[in-house]
Parts: sequence; C-alpha cells; structure tokens
Amino acid sequence: MTPREAAEPGNPVGSALALRPTAAFFDLDKTIIATSSAYAFGREFVNNGLISRQEALELSLSKASYMLAGHSSEQMDSARDSLTQMVTGWSVDEIRRITTETMHNVVTPAIYAEARDLIEQHRSAGRDVIIISASASFLVEPIAHELGIDQVVATEMEVVDGRLTGAITRYLKGGAKAEAISEYAATRGYDLARSYAYSDSATDIPMLAKVGHPVAVNPDRALRKHALAHDWQVLTFKNPVPLIQLPNAREVGIGAGVVAGVTALSLAAYWLTQRILREQKGRRSA
Repeated sequence: MTPREAAEPGNPVGSALALRPTAAFFDLDKTIIATSSAYAFGREFVNNGLISRQEALELSLSKASYMLAGHSSEQMDSARDSLTQMVTGWSVDEIRRITTETMHNVVTPAIYAEARDLIEQHRSAGRDVIIISASASFLVEPIAHELGIDQVVATEMEVVDGRLTGAITRYLKGGAKAEAISEYAATRGYDLARSYAYSDSATDIPMLAKVGHPVAVNPDRALRKHALAHDWQVLTFKNPVPLIQLPNAREVGIGAGVVAGVTALSLAAYWLTQRILREQKGRRSA
C-alpha cells in the first residue's frame, strides 16, 4: 500500500496515518535568505578583528560566485575547507555575540518576505518547521531565532575550551540532509508523505525526494530541470532584492544587471589571480 492510498478517506490505516504530525523542512541560504549565512557576517567579523582584509576580499569573491551561479558539491566542499581553516581558534562566545548583535542589520533585511509568509502558513496548518542547513549551527541559530524557529539541523564544528578547532563533526550536505530528515521522522513520528521540503540547490535533491511535497525555490539550473521532470512545485521568491557586499563598502541593494556586472568583474579578477599563481608555482617547480 502506497502512502497516498493509505491516506484515502475511509481507510482505517489512512485514518491512523492522518493523525501523525507533519513538518516543513527549509534549506536556509537562497531559500529563506537571499544570500549565504556563511558570508553574510563577513564584514562584522572584519570589524571585530576576527578576519583580515585579505580574507574579507576572498569571502566577497566567493560570495559573488555563489550569488551568481550557486555552488556545486565540489565548490561547497572547497568553501567549507576555506571557512573552517579561517575560523579555527575563534571563540564561540565571541561569534555568538557578534552574530546576535548584528543580526538585524546584516541578515534580517535579506530574509525573503515570501519565506516568512510560507513559514507562518505551515505553522497555522499545525506543521513543525525545521531549518536544515549545510552552514555552521552558530550562524544558523540566530537566524532561526529571528524567525521563531526552535528546530535547527546544521553543520556542527568541534569546540574545545570554548574555541573552534577547525574539525567538523557533522557536515550536513546532500545525502546527509536526507538522512537527517529520516532520523527526524523516526524519532518524532512525522508523516513524510504529507510533509514539505524547500531548497534552491540540486545538491538537496535527496532531501527533497524524501517528502511528499518537494518544492524548488529559486532553483539552480540542475534543480529546475529535475523539478520539472518530476512535476515538483517551483516557487520564485523576489522580495528582498539580493544584496551584494563589496569590500570597505556598505551593503546595498543593487539591480540585477549591476550585480551581474560586478560579479563578472570579481570572478574574472579572481580566476586571473589564481591562474597567475598557478603559473608562478609551475615555473618555480620547473
């Protein structure tokens, strides 16, 4: 018996299943917020002396690439390695202080109004709302608090004596998100056939496929293609306009054409720099 057949009216098994709780699982970056939580606090970390101007520039370039085209699985891993190296030795209390104090200036303006409304609709329908993200939990939690969400499943980093060691104890990407949803369903009794999941990235297809109502939000090309082929719902969130943060500048809303132009220049400069460095390294090796 399929979940849909079991849920048909008059079926005693279906009646029992209908009493089971349901949930709505939300990816965070570019799904709830119009940016990356891993990059959003970059300027504040600079202002508080946690990262250098050079590291801030690297973050800005990575963010430009992410906002333009998203990240593939390999790019996510590369960004993870760079960020974990950068934060090694940071005080967790200091990170929480900075993210909490700057939350309303840095991230709140980037929360999609459509996402807020959708979260409230799920609450009104009696569903649990869970943020499930590949970003570090200490970056996700203040955003969840802003949205009134108390269930967060995110990447976890090792902490020793109150400081980050750089080791990752749980990396919540791709298949790991699907496993997390299965664990939640097992421990909390969720009926996944009547539950929802939202994401922008093809790396989250395993997670989306776990529920009866998968939804692609502002999907990348691969996810859009998959969603259309499998008759999944596709949503477009437009409010707010994504923000782009330039080094030593205020964060401002910029039209899509300007964003694309600035991003293209940033990426060109970045890849040119990388090419020069590789060529120099090759000459030294020779």
